Amino acid sequence: MPLSCLSSNVDSQERMNSTARYYGLAGTLLLMVALATQQMLPGRPDFLLGLLYGLAAGLLLVAAVKLFRPDPCDDVTPALRRRYLREFMPAIVGYVVAVFLSVWLLKRVDAQALRALIALLPVPAIALAMRAIVRRIRDADELQRRIELEAVSIAAGFVSLAYLAAGFLQRAGVIDVPSSAAMIWVFPLVCFTFGLSKVVLSRRYR
Repeated sequence: MPLSCLSSNVDSQERMNSTARYYGLAGTLLLMVALATQQMLPGRPDFLLGLLYGLAAGLLLVAAVKLFRPDPCDDVTPALRRRYLREFMPAIVGYVVAVFLSVWLLKRVDAQALRALIALLPVPAIALAMRAIVRRIRDADELQRRIELEAVSIAAGFVSLAYLAAGFLQRAGVIDVPSSAAMIWVFPLVCFTFGLSKVVLSRRYR
């Protein structure tokens, strides 16, 4: 049984509601940014809007799962959860800011070397978010690590298979997806599939 399940059900439910509020706040913020972008930037890239809406939907889904799942036991200790949120949430906010800054600067810079650096501005923020996820998995208890690693394996396998199938369809001329959009959506799809897989596996093991 996870260490956090040793606490009372009331305390565990309160911690879960707190986590749900964090994710819900982040998802709502991203949704507002996406809506504002759609209204204020008529020439915005479609992939940017899709990315913002996708991340917002993912965070709101996690918040709903945290808030309404019947099992009151949380999956990590309170200290680990607080550290994870301190590391993950600023990275996601920084990622959104970096994406907007990158899009804005790319319209004003012509030098190829500078454009490459500007285009990569969002990458460090995502690297920090991934670091927070890895640290959370590494420091969780044995059962939680098993759930997380199985969920990562399922997500990586599913998205890789879908990407491969799409590549064959693209080669056959059945679909025509811009390469930039396809590559940008890989990471959000892995995160979304990971979240769904984790929910299913958590119900299986508990």
